[in-house]
Amino acid sequence: MRKLLLLFILIATQSVAQQTLSPKIQHLEPANWWVGMKEPFVQLLVHGENIADYSPSFKYKGVKLLASHKTDNPNYLFLDLQIGLKTKAGIINIHFNKDNDSFTQEFELKERKPQSAGREGFNTSDAIYLITPDRFVNGDPSNDTVEGYTDALNRAEEYGRHGGDIQGMINSLDYIADLGFTAIWPMPLEENEMDQWSYHGYAITDFYQIDPRFGSNELYVELSQKASQKGLKLIKDVVLNHCGSGHWWMSDMPSKDWINYGGLYKNTNHRREVVRDIHAARADKELYTRGWFVESMPDMNQQNPMMANYLIQNCIWWIETADLGGFRVDTYPYSDAPFLSRWSKRIMTEYPNFNITSEEWSTNPAITSYWQLSKQNPDGYQSYVPTPMDFPLQEALVKGLSEELGWNTDLNRVYHSVSNDFLYADASKLLIFPDNHDMSRIYTQLKENDKHYKMAMIMMATMRGIPQIYYGTEVLMSNPNSDSHGEIRGEFPGGWSDHTANAFTGQNLTEKQKEAHKLIKTLFNYRKNTPALHYGKLMHFAPENGVYVYFRYTDNQKVMVIFNKNPKAQTIDLSRFAEMLEGTSEGKDILNGETVDLKQNLTLDMETARVIEIED
Repeated sequence: MRKLLLLFILIATQSVAQQTLSPKIQHLEPANWWVGMKEPFVQLLVHGENIADYSPSFKYKGVKLLASHKTDNPNYLFLDLQIGLKTKAGIINIHFNKDNDSFTQEFELKERKPQSAGREGFNTSDAIYLITPDRFVNGDPSNDTVEGYTDALNRAEEYGRHGGDIQGMINSLDYIADLGFTAIWPMPLEENEMDQWSYHGYAITDFYQIDPRFGSNELYVELSQKASQKGLKLIKDVVLNHCGSGHWWMSDMPSKDWINYGGLYKNTNHRREVVRDIHAARADKELYTRGWFVESMPDMNQQNPMMANYLIQNCIWWIETADLGGFRVDTYPYSDAPFLSRWSKRIMTEYPNFNITSEEWSTNPAITSYWQLSKQNPDGYQSYVPTPMDFPLQEALVKGLSEELGWNTDLNRVYHSVSNDFLYADASKLLIFPDNHDMSRIYTQLKENDKHYKMAMIMMATMRGIPQIYYGTEVLMSNPNSDSHGEIRGEFPGGWSDHTANAFTGQNLTEKQKEAHKLIKTLFNYRKNTPALHYGKLMHFAPENGVYVYFRYTDNQKVMVIFNKNPKAQTIDLSRFAEMLEGTSEGKDILNGETVDLKQNLTLDMETARVIEIED
């Protein structure tokens, strides 16, 4: 078995090896392509000094060179290739000719992995573990600082690099799977050759290369394969809106309109409402979409068709190369909306069972729902993203648990949020979460109230949607000193050899941390094996006296979830829930294993929650 695994890794390593470039070519992207794709076209970006002076040609059975495009920069050519349905894998020798000068560049067409088009992306049966790689586990100290990369290891600095890497994630797969998670979402791992703050990954300087301080393309493939063996899908964090100011093309852009505003910094207004606001001024719409997110992240012009092709192909290249199980897309609505429609349609057409979750950080469901697959929008806009992120529910959960009882406060906020599900094409597919890498830790948001934390985790494991939990939530990681991203994205206990506390072994964890860890493990392992929490319908009952009850149910299974936000114990009359409890007599509390009598009133402790699996 070990020999087979090593052989597989060797094959995977070979599959991502970069092609050897001619001295005349600095970049050829994508590095390779595949036969047997639904879309028979690929556009090659060729970058080299005065490459536009050369005429490309080749002879390869089943492949045609449809066009060679020049831009206002003579250092670029874009080649349109058409790949026939019966084309065989192999090496295309592309000849570049100019007067008496000529050279040849190889470009490889590969066989796709079996059933690649039918791959199953993350879905409602999954639970996702979100990771900040630089702060999770340092599995390979030898790559902490890499020659040529100015942002070196500096653990004393909140925004410095701390040394976490892909090897650290590989070493932790058993731990993640044991907690009950079935997918991992690492923040971006591509090269971020920036002078500072490169640890977070969102200022990409090479879309085809893993940052060497995290590992390599080969190691990323190994992460995917080993994760799959543990029952974990790999979700890639995709950045479509911007690149890093240190990207290689910023010193020699393919065209004057490659970057919005001609490559000159102009900040976005962050007015996400303007995309669908029927009264919005054109100037506001343009600044929102074309403006830069921050000065160090130039805004890419997706209205340029070659840029659009580049981004679409890059995403497909990573799916095929690393056998991905989904995308999370950063700053989604900041991109050009028609491009997003084309991009998402292309991905989901090629991979019908794939999944994409998009970051639209709005607490207004009328805005977040706009971007979901099959949503009938008044302006006719069509998205193909199945799983928007449910920021409205996240806000409602935190406010609801933090507030005192009231008609429109406490868990009424969650009730109101969920009652807006009619705005979505399919609310069951939303990504739900208590926090993420861009906001304070949930334990901090809840003012380190252990009862409220427990209620939040129970809701995440049982509510409709696909749950995502941020690394360290299981051991009460917090940011008590500030809302600084550097503190929020702290080092995971046990991820470094000098840590005294260790979440992997339990060493030196507090009793509260151990209880939280046990809770997460119990909840998400239960969820993993409970179809009603994957595909079941949701019925909820309006809160009364701080008590909120909902059911997840299929024809064969029911799960009753009860929250008592009241600071006093409450006794509830179960006859109110007769339409769900009729014909049942008892259930099992999944947290303590006790049998629950459902034929009489139920007493709930103050500020607590229960999950009861009902036996018919």
